[in-house]
Amino acid sequence: MIAACPATDRSMPPAPAADHDIDDARAAAAGDRRAFQRLYCRHVERIHGAVYRLAGYDHARAEDLTQEAFVRAWQKLPGFRHESAFGTWLYRLSVNVALMEIRARRADPVGFMDEEQLPDPGDMPFCAAEREELERAIGKLPPRARAVLVLHDVEGWRHEEIGEEMDMAVGTSKAQLHRARQLLRRALGENP
Repeated sequence: MIAACPATDRSMPPAPAADHDIDDARAAAAGDRRAFQRLYCRHVERIHGAVYRLAGYDHARAEDLTQEAFVRAWQKLPGFRHESAFGTWLYRLSVNVALMEIRARRADPVGFMDEEQLPDPGDMPFCAAEREELERAIGKLPPRARAVLVLHDVEGWRHEEIGEEMDMAVGTSKAQLHRARQLLRRALGENP
């Protein structure tokens, strides 16, 4: 279960997380557990949300992956070079933890399609009448197709980024997205 964070004083507006993150990341890298707890409390909701979607809306897996991401962050924090915001670094690390779990399961071997068979990417987002029904349908997608769909359509990643992170060609990422969208349409009763 995800650890609870203490309530904050709502009478004063909070300082931007980035301001606190710099000092807390340095202190945590030196072994300050309270500084790391503050980082955890500031970022756990976003991290859990991202891995929850990648885990196919499975609460137990998402909690395990969130915990694993923060354990890895604690271990790798001394190597954090502050070239990006801590939240960005943590987010990428967390997504990598989720993707590594997908790879470790040897999930969903990827098929290839010719470039001409791929649909135009289009900017029209997928929408469904009810969020719960959509989450259930996404959760039932094959893991790699789900990962590409979530990273592209929900998290806003480009196919080049997805391909690099998931060790697949850009065309394969596009094919997986197309496949995921078709499976979703079918699951939601739409004509593909």
